[in-house]
Amino acid sequence: MVDFGGWDMPLLYSGILDEHHAVRTAVGMFDVSHMGEIELYGAAAIELADWLSTNAASRLKIGQAQYSGLLYEHGGFVDDILVHKVADDHVFICVNASNQDKDFEHMRSNNPTPARVEFAGQRYAQLAIQGPRSQATLQKLTATDLSSIAYYHFTDGAVAGVKARIARSGYTGEDGFEIYVTPEKTEFIWGEVMNAGQEFGIKPCGLGARNTLRLEAKMALYGHEIDATLTPLEANLAWIAKFDKGDFLGRAALLKRKEAGVQRKLVGFEMTGRGIARDGYEVLLNGEPAGWVTSGGPSPTLGKNIGLCYLPAEQAVNVGVPIQILIRNQPVDAITVPTPFYKRAK
Repeated sequence: MVDFGGWDMPLLYSGILDEHHAVRTAVGMFDVSHMGEIELYGAAAIELADWLSTNAASRLKIGQAQYSGLLYEHGGFVDDILVHKVADDHVFICVNASNQDKDFEHMRSNNPTPARVEFAGQRYAQLAIQGPRSQATLQKLTATDLSSIAYYHFTDGAVAGVKARIARSGYTGEDGFEIYVTPEKTEFIWGEVMNAGQEFGIKPCGLGARNTLRLEAKMALYGHEIDATLTPLEANLAWIAKFDKGDFLGRAALLKRKEAGVQRKLVGFEMTGRGIARDGYEVLLNGEPAGWVTSGGPSPTLGKNIGLCYLPAEQAVNVGVPIQILIRNQPVDAITVPTPFYKRAK
């Protein structure tokens, strides 16, 4: 167990490698109840979600979710978020644990509509069941036809007789589900899912495997790939900024940055020399300081040491660029590669 932003969180159970491979090949479960939830209510709920987020919340259908950005006026990230359209007058937003108070205040203070913004973190706990056998595991516990839930869609139903919001989403690069239940029922649901997945070799998983899995899938982590100083354009997340939908908070600054051209961009790399790149290590290009590692470590699936870093934009557009990572004051060779590092077979 480790301290994680004020929460006691499991770093590992049986071991990071064991848990990582369980998710890639069978099924694993994460208790991510520390994540925050914020809800928008009222006739203007969709309008508010569209103004606050970069993606087009107005284009969502009921039961559909989308990955999006919550930006400051200058275009930097307040957070990255998941926006769910529950009804025409109800939007459910999942936010990062360490940012939930800040996110709520940002949404509340930048609300030009009559919609109501509610902090709902105390009403929800979240379990993530991830991996190719996640559907077979969870289907045992619900009458909801899970095969009918498309990726980034959700439905309200029941799991083991407990009311639950069941979303087909995750942070691992695998197929899987994130279920939201009331906190007092979480321990019961955890036990039921573990029993249901026993025949498939289900493993409880901690923060360590969560990080190796999301890195292989090139999923951003706030405070690493994105923060208040970085925009979606630099983080290779321009696809979540829907400029054609109309105005949104941070749009003017993003357009200005887009027209001027960004100076740096996120790129993937793998180590060719002996060494492991870690978050914050300096990156050298032609022997000169050029950027920094945002996330790095061994890839259990690929058997390589991989990472993400920011480089000058003109270099980041190419793969096969030789770079060096400064590890214990020694430059170690690496090369830029295509991302994501891992993509599951459909």
